[in-house]
Amino acid sequence: MVSFFLTLRRMLKTFFQLIKDKEFQVLLGLTAAILISGTIFYSTVEGFTIVDALYFSVATLTTVGSATLEPITAFGKIFTILYMITGIGVMLSLLVKVSLQMQNKKKQV
Repeated sequence: MVSFFLTLRRMLKTFFQLIKDKEFQVLLGLTAAILISGTIFYSTVEGFTIVDALYFSVATLTTVGSATLEPITAFGKIFTILYMITGIGVMLSLLVKVSLQMQNKKKQV
């Protein structure tokens, strides 16, 4: 449990250092916009609750997937395909940026 909190603390420090970086700001903004648009789409078109829509959006972008939620309409399935193609790359770029910053900090210590 202590290890979890130490890792969380290190991640938060990294996040606050990265927030000054222009590239990180753009990636964070794009990720937020993609998550918000996915949440709105799935809640309005597919009828998911807001929480379920956000959960499905995050699960899709992080490639975890969801066994309990899936789009029902053909339009929803097509949107999900396009959502994955665009969103996974942006999410991956954001995670790589955070990971590289954490590694650089570790090397400096």
